[in-house]
Amino acid sequence: MKNCILTADQAGRLCFHGENGPVQVRPVACFPWSSPGEYVSLRDEDDREVALIGEIQSLDPVSRAALEQSLAQASFVFEVNRIDSVEDELELRVWKVQTDQGPRLFQTKLDQWPQPTNRDAMVIRDLAGDLYGINPRSLDPKSQKLFWAFRE
Repeated sequence: MKNCILTADQAGRLCFHGENGPVQVRPVACFPWSSPGEYVSLRDEDDREVALIGEIQSLDPVSRAALEQSLAQASFVFEVNRIDSVEDELELRVWKVQTDQGPRLFQTKLDQWPQPTNRDAMVIRDLAGDLYGINPRSLDPKSQKLFWAFRE
């Protein structure tokens, strides 16, 4: 995107400087997740898209550094080691899992499916926006059986 200027304030928040002045934004990596340097949506506090960046490499060095830092902070992925249960409740699916950071309970929409990444793993985003990486081959047999229904 031409004339895209991004900065980070003292608190590390990303700011987009456009025609209407500076706007605090958060980056959202768009599909495909397998190409993290492409297609980043910058969204304001009301989750409206302020700008779409096709390639991070097209930004000036200062803007690129600010965006990459913000993406790194926003793209923490919990690595799932075991799936204890997956249950449907009303319009949600409730996942009870074990991760490198300990036990986690998260919810997804019923129509939310794990997406393949550029490696053997899959990733799923919960309702809070957290990402969970799942490598089916590294799961125990019970977890693999629970996860099988959600693979494409």
